[in-house]
Amino acid sequence: MRQLVPSWIRVPVVFFIIFGAVEFFVDSGDKPAFIEYPAVLLFLLLVLLILIATQAIIAALENVMLHKLDEEAKARFLADKEKSVKFTWIKETYLKLLGSKPIEEEGEIVLDHNYDGIKELDNNLPPWWIYSFYISIVFAAVYLLRFHVFNGYTQIDELDTELAEARIALEEYKKTAKDLVDFNTVTQLTDATDLTAGKTIFETNCVACHMIDGGGGIGPNLTDEHWILGGGIKNVFKTISEGGRSGKGMIAWKAQLKPSQMAQVASYVLSFQGTTPANSKPAEGDIWVSETEDTHAAN
Repeated sequence: MRQLVPSWIRVPVVFFIIFGAVEFFVDSGDKPAFIEYPAVLLFLLLVLLILIATQAIIAALENVMLHKLDEEAKARFLADKEKSVKFTWIKETYLKLLGSKPIEEEGEIVLDHNYDGIKELDNNLPPWWIYSFYISIVFAAVYLLRFHVFNGYTQIDELDTELAEARIALEEYKKTAKDLVDFNTVTQLTDATDLTAGKTIFETNCVACHMIDGGGGIGPNLTDEHWILGGGIKNVFKTISEGGRSGKGMIAWKAQLKPSQMAQVASYVLSFQGTTPANSKPAEGDIWVSETEDTHAAN
């Protein structure tokens, strides 16, 4: 019976393999699974206790078996165990990679050079060095052909690819991160949920000046085609965010409303277009023509 790996290595290795498997299969977000779920921590502690107990039982069985062996078998068992614990295979592998002659055989490779009693050995280069050198030559040849002969991709190409992927990822993120919207990126919302939310915001903050049906009071009429500071979703969003005319316009709502809320209420305001309020205020400002309509008319 030969102990290939000592228990002080076996137990941590097995435990961390199980620990890694638990972390991989248990979805705990950004926190480790054993912190997020106390049951996982108890399970890992139980596994550790089982591993330690198993090694203790194995050690006890070895001692019992050792007492039953004769002296020769006992000596052989202890020698094998001591050899395995010392990892002699590591030393043997190191000596092979080193490629040098053992001290007992150095007389075969001593050169005639003698400098003040210091002699020189004709050792070959270590095999690990020679193999590394050959690998570097092969790598250099492949690299030369791939990137300089056949015009492989460059760091600039990699940068362009990563930037393109980043732009796509950013656009996908913006679709779900509604509060990143601003004057330049806002679009008119048509979803019933957004319009309902916009209606609630309008009735809470805007009816005192624009009336419940958008016909206008202190503020202008929102149902006609005339706009003081420009129509369209971008201009309405900007007016809500930054406020109206200095000294007599409405306040800036950017401190009270989130960008997504301003987009919702701006979209709801535009839904008044073409409706007929009960007491509409006379038109103010200029007739708004969108850029699309301007371009179409020019063509």
